[in-house]
Amino acid sequence: MQKISVVQGIVIPLDRPNVDTDAIIPKQFLKSIQRSGFGPNLFDEWRYLDLGEPGKSCEGRPVNEEFVLNQERYQGGTILLARENFGCGSSREHAVWALDDFGIRVIIAPSFADIFFSNTSKNGILAIKLDEKIVDQLFDAVKTNPGYQIAVNLIEQQIALPDGEVIAFDIDPFKKHCLLNGLDDIGLTLQHTDEIQAYERNRQQQAPWLFS
Repeated sequence: MQKISVVQGIVIPLDRPNVDTDAIIPKQFLKSIQRSGFGPNLFDEWRYLDLGEPGKSCEGRPVNEEFVLNQERYQGGTILLARENFGCGSSREHAVWALDDFGIRVIIAPSFADIFFSNTSKNGILAIKLDEKIVDQLFDAVKTNPGYQIAVNLIEQQIALPDGEVIAFDIDPFKKHCLLNGLDDIGLTLQHTDEIQAYERNRQQQAPWLFS
């Protein structure tokens, strides 16, 4: 998984509370267990005017021009600004995969659904909880200023705004370590390859009948 240290980019404002995982990536796309290829179908039912299907190209599909991802001013955005309880609903990890595949590196919201919040750090996305009043101010700034960009510094745990203001945020130290070093659960396990192999060799000597 990709490392995260500093992310500077355009902010995409998704001004809806309680965005659930079926809205993030609808159920018909859950047939694949690959982590890639979900980006074109992110927010599929809001983004397009027709029904999306697995394996169907999104080129030429009619788009909802009012939806934020389709608006020119937010193209190339890497930071998603959301409302409370983002990622509620099912526990599908595909929702995080779709956001990552689209290019979202940071999500800022007042609150997240617990399982979704856990899935973000395990898949290379930094989810930041900020006070609702601060989130309101960010929504106002983004909507007022086309191309609004911020810089998120995970090392310093700070968000730098264009006017020079700096906002501090909290993060669990273990999640911070994993994101800074690009470590998912498999990556964490592979850090102990030598110890695992040594245990297996020792175990084979102690109980050879298990390996015959």
